[in-house]
Amino acid sequence: MIPYPLQWPETMPRYTRLREAGQFRTTLGGAINNVKDSLKRFAADSGKPLANVVISSNVTLGADKPSDPGVAVWFVWDGMTVCIPVDRYAKVEANLQAIHHIIEARRTELRHGTLALVRATFTGFMALPSPAGSHWSEVLNVSRSATLEEITTAYRRKAKAAHSDAGGSDAAMTRLNVARDQALKERAK
Repeated sequence: MIPYPLQWPETMPRYTRLREAGQFRTTLGGAINNVKDSLKRFAADSGKPLANVVISSNVTLGADKPSDPGVAVWFVWDGMTVCIPVDRYAKVEANLQAIHHIIEARRTELRHGTLALVRATFTGFMALPSPAGSHWSEVLNVSRSATLEEITTAYRRKAKAAHSDAGGSDAAMTRLNVARDQALKERAK
């Protein structure tokens, strides 16, 4: 669930001051669970499905305290590719916990405002590039003018190899799903 290395959105500046310790009292596993639970509740509260969740960080197996503790949570919600990146804190778990609180703030907006208000708060996140870092046509290995049929055929062909049941990974499948969703959304315009 946590792809390495960190995929930071190009349009979001990195935190340049000395990183804060943060007052969060959570473990890395606890913070990951908090983010997952918040996203699940957010989707339920909004009545809109949430897909292609990727938690991107420099955490790797055996190295849970990377020199760059930034975290970026990517997902698709209500047809929007959204990224919530945080690198203000010195620990990965603190940055994840901050993302949890940001998602909880969107849930508060839903309870006291409207779905339109939440869409508006996510508008700034919409233009961010996908975690794939590449245009959908490059991920699917088709031309930018590919037809819906060509996009679907390329997606299916690549999904056979990328799926975890076929020796691929969740990250590879997520990358393909995001590319396909972006292609279909662009073709629908």
